[in-house]
Amino acid sequence: MKRLLIAFIALTAAPYAHSQSGYRIDFKIKNWKDTTVYLGSYYGESTVLRDTAKSKAGAFHFDGKTALPEGAYYLVLGKNKLFDFVVGKNKFFTIETTANPTDPLKIEDYVKTIVVKNDEDNKLFFDNLHFIGQQSIDAEPLIKVLRDSTLTEDQKKDARASFSKINDRVMAYQNQLIEKNPTSLTARLLKVTKQIEVPNPPKKPDGSIDSTFQFKYYRQHFFDNLDLADEAMIRLPRPFYQEKVKEYLDKLFVPAPDSIMKAISGIVEQAKKNPETYKYMIYNLMVLYQAPDIMGLDEVFVRLNDNYFASGEMNYWAVASIKKSMKDHADKIRTSMIGRTGANLIMQDQNLQPRSMYDIKNKYTILFIFDPDCGHCREETPKLVEFYNKSKAQYNFEVYAVSSDTSMLKMKNFIKEFKTPWITVNGPRTYMKEHYSKLYHSETTPTIYILDDKKKIVAKKLPVKQLDEFLSKREKFEKMKKSQPAKGS
Repeated sequence: MKRLLIAFIALTAAPYAHSQSGYRIDFKIKNWKDTTVYLGSYYGESTVLRDTAKSKAGAFHFDGKTALPEGAYYLVLGKNKLFDFVVGKNKFFTIETTANPTDPLKIEDYVKTIVVKNDEDNKLFFDNLHFIGQQSIDAEPLIKVLRDSTLTEDQKKDARASFSKINDRVMAYQNQLIEKNPTSLTARLLKVTKQIEVPNPPKKPDGSIDSTFQFKYYRQHFFDNLDLADEAMIRLPRPFYQEKVKEYLDKLFVPAPDSIMKAISGIVEQAKKNPETYKYMIYNLMVLYQAPDIMGLDEVFVRLNDNYFASGEMNYWAVASIKKSMKDHADKIRTSMIGRTGANLIMQDQNLQPRSMYDIKNKYTILFIFDPDCGHCREETPKLVEFYNKSKAQYNFEVYAVSSDTSMLKMKNFIKEFKTPWITVNGPRTYMKEHYSKLYHSETTPTIYILDDKKKIVAKKLPVKQLDEFLSKREKFEKMKKSQPAKGS
């Protein structure tokens, strides 16, 4: 997937048909010598070099026949990023500034002395930076007071009030900028940083307060300040687009595949209005759910692949290598998703006898896939032995351990060293048509799956320390279900 991310970024750097009017950005920088300078741009969390120019005594320009897409850009001198500027609807403008004569990498000197010609958007952009800079200077002594641990809260009272006034001035300035210049890139950039203002909940007819109103309002209006079809929002110094989508899905929905997919459907519909944001949205969702922290959400990756890549929906940009990688990863997950019946495994044990996982009749089967030489496996195995000896009877489980190494000797030595009391088999010495790794996704070792008495997968990729907690909660949940009266009774 990492190689594919590089391929994806390379695709984004290719010139798309934004406009055929071209672009030209002129720079005049005092105190610069003859040198080579680069034009850089942002794309999500990545950066891309888009153009090169030769500076003659500080004068240079970037130009091209295809217009630059809207977004934030920056100059690169040597290997050093200098200052940001924006490219909005206007692609022809001039920026003049002055470098520090002894330190040309001192960014604040460029920003302080910038003069923009023929572009209102960049005037707004740098006016905002200048205003913020002045407010920061005013706030410095107040911040020192607020951080002084020797002062009481009462002694900080005046500093806190003054700091609050500065913050209010900044908010008022930016709100006015957004209101007066709503279509400018600077306004859109500032707007995406604003918090959603949630009104007080209304009263119900009986006079009570609707306790769910504010949550529902916040979720419904979450993207009011971010147009998901605005591709300029994916080319900012900070990946707000990506962060907002992640926050929306992580914090505002039940972490279950059905719930997440329903939420995704809504935001994808908005992003779909623009082919560039559509592509960016889907790819980032694939990255987000390729190895999710929450157990079971890898199913979202499989569904995304089926809906958008396997269906041909992303064919307008996805090359064959990207589609293949998505499919391969989805297929690895597909056979071992939560709720699926796990495939049987039949392999040779240390006595060269076939041992079938389906022969285990306990309430739970813990599938433990390990490598005898794996350092983490050697850390986790003693913990599993301890848990086995202590809790096997309590939870009625058996362990079916699969050694990934071809060496039978290594497996035997591992069993002897750690005194493993469970069934251990050699993965490569299988009686099944398919390799175990195609039936149970296990790119890292150790990997643990828990199957119930019907061999349905109920948990996956848990560390040993969480086994007791998981099984305890599951047992309590099952008892609670049994104690509830049947529907209709």
